[in-house]
Amino acid sequence: MSSPTTIAIIGLGSMGLGMARSVLSAGHKVRGFDVNRDALSTLENEGGVAASSPGDAVEGADIAVVVVVNAAQTETVLFGEAGIVSAMHSGGVIVCCATVSPSDAKSFAARTEAAGLLYLDGPISGGSKKAHSGELTFMASGSPEAFKAARPALDAMAATVYELGDQPGVGSSFKIVNQLLAGVHIAAACEAITFAKSLDLDIARVFDVITKSAGNSWMFENRIPHVLDGDYSPQSAVSIFTKDLGIVSDIGRQQKFPLPITAAALQLFIMTEAAGMGRDDDSSVARLLAQITGLHLPGMPEKE
Repeated sequence: MSSPTTIAIIGLGSMGLGMARSVLSAGHKVRGFDVNRDALSTLENEGGVAASSPGDAVEGADIAVVVVVNAAQTETVLFGEAGIVSAMHSGGVIVCCATVSPSDAKSFAARTEAAGLLYLDGPISGGSKKAHSGELTFMASGSPEAFKAARPALDAMAATVYELGDQPGVGSSFKIVNQLLAGVHIAAACEAITFAKSLDLDIARVFDVITKSAGNSWMFENRIPHVLDGDYSPQSAVSIFTKDLGIVSDIGRQQKFPLPITAAALQLFIMTEAAGMGRDDDSSVARLLAQITGLHLPGMPEKE
């Protein structure tokens, strides 16, 4: 690396904090912001600078990485009071990582570029572990200038950067396809493991067998250990897939494209969130199914 770059990271949740650590490990400077004071304290303890607002975070920064939950939060961070766009120096690049609709990504890009900044539509995949190890996958689209300006951050945070075209919105379209599959696979994995429980099988043994068999999926292998451990601490929350599969369904409705499997998975996530588990790990779909069917999974209270 020729010289350290100052990179602002807005949103220091399980993904954003890991990305900040990867950037620091690569030798860059990090200025971060989050509404959670504990996250800011963690960043400071690890060598970053805690900012008082998104606009404050981009002071002196060449790159801003926005890692918030949804389009509404992204819009606030970009264009709200003390937002990035009005505070960042001309020619800086903003990398937006939230899963949003392609139309939202296009709108954010147009408004950002009109203010003299570069915009990279950069949704991510890989989970919190890969965020912490700097091995994320970016499904990105934007101008060649935006990719060039964002390269120091991308190199620090990603194992793979897909350059998917020069138009913002394309990256978000790819991410939406990924989220369709991810949500369906999580729902199917949770259904399978609770179905196995209903057959009075040793579900730990089921996990071992399935992960060595053709029915395995990345999500089954990644999420079912949470069920086996009875640990639903959120690595990725149920509410994330309520949102993401909702975006998929909205696009399908607009295009008159049938998405019956997506619709079924979405309803499972909605039911799980309605049952009070929206902020818990998305593998909580298994808990919902167990509650409905009267089954007992690890970590669930014993029935009297």
